[in-house]
Amino acid sequence: MATLEFRRILCPVDFSPASAGALRAAASLAQRFDADLTLLHVDMIPGSSIPESMLGLPPALATDLSAPADQPLLEWKGRAEALGAKRVKAFRSIGLPADEIVAMAARDAVDLIVVGTHGRKGLGHLVLGSVAEQVVRHAACPVLTLGSEASRALGAWPAPD
Repeated sequence: MATLEFRRILCPVDFSPASAGALRAAASLAQRFDADLTLLHVDMIPGSSIPESMLGLPPALATDLSAPADQPLLEWKGRAEALGAKRVKAFRSIGLPADEIVAMAARDAVDLIVVGTHGRKGLGHLVLGSVAEQVVRHAACPVLTLGSEASRALGAWPAPD
């Protein structure tokens, strides 16, 4: 039987309490397996479901729209390091979150994705969908999902400042 060895872990973050639990779990796994940990924050801009070539947004504008995520992302990188992850990188991307997460996982040959879930139900789930659910369906690697109760159990509630 093959053993699971995680050398590259991807943890998408949206700075929510659910992401805080995922960050804590991902950092712990990165420490345990001496794995690289990559944090990814995806900015959705209006019209991001439209093909990029049709948007006509200059790259500088797209960068400006996501600039506010820089500081929190760097703070969460520091938190992952404080939690014991030795090698942490942080990236931003623009587009549909599930698509960007799955694409980065494939591009970087990620062994595990650790993602928090918001636990939306009913109309909220119908309208917003579930990024975690889409990632589970389309990722070629294992996906560990953590809901709000798991995040609370890990002591990651509320989200880090």
